[in-house]
Amino acid sequence: MTNTAPHRIVFANEKGGTGKSTTAVHVAVALAYQGARVAAIDLDPRQRTLFRYFENRKETMERREIDLPTARFDVLDSERPEDLEALVAQVGEGVDFVVFDTPGRDDPLARHAATEADTLVTPLNDSFVDFDLIGQVDAETFKVRRLSFYAELIWEARLKRSRSQIEQGRREMDWVVVRNRTGHVEARNMVRIEQALKELSRRVGFRVSQGLSERVIYRELFPSGLTLLDKGHLGELGTSHLVARQELRELIKSLNLPMPAKQAPELALA
Repeated sequence: MTNTAPHRIVFANEKGGTGKSTTAVHVAVALAYQGARVAAIDLDPRQRTLFRYFENRKETMERREIDLPTARFDVLDSERPEDLEALVAQVGEGVDFVVFDTPGRDDPLARHAATEADTLVTPLNDSFVDFDLIGQVDAETFKVRRLSFYAELIWEARLKRSRSQIEQGRREMDWVVVRNRTGHVEARNMVRIEQALKELSRRVGFRVSQGLSERVIYRELFPSGLTLLDKGHLGELGTSHLVARQELRELIKSLNLPMPAKQAPELALA
């Protein structure tokens, strides 16, 4: 992958509170643990959650005098797509993946990033409030009535990519809807959402993956910038933390990302 453009992984959702930034950081660090070279760009200059996470990680490494797999990182304070592309060229030089964390709102830059993604990851909580981002359901039957604006936007972007990818040598966009925080969802509601997602996925063409459960550990790790993969630096982990780590491994596997040919064996996910 060194002679080609980096693979763009865009975490995008116009609603906040879905675990988007947490998922983006953990995926970026997991890729680095597997020997990939990773850059991360935060497109929310006001909250800067992804940027601050990696900044905290850098400070922890310096304070403890340890070396951990990480990513180059930067934040873009602009709404111009050309400025984003310039930053991608700068921080993405020589890397295998560029991870983008978009703000939880609709803006031109978030749209640009989403439509240019090679892998688009849309985290959703198992709630019809969040499902409404991609589709509207009937109030009585819970069957999908129509696509939302966001789903139509991605659908059109994928069609445009399909027409141009042969000429430009680009790969088809892979859209993955990730179900986060399913552990606290009432069973009947979970089944209804699962059925609606299956129906919509057949119409729009996204894949559905299980994501990360709601766990206090993710909020506790933010100040240090550590992740669940940083074994040996987290203290004693309970059973729930080990389960969460396995959830992350399964998520990485489900994204089916094109890993570099040469990986460092000692950094492979265990």
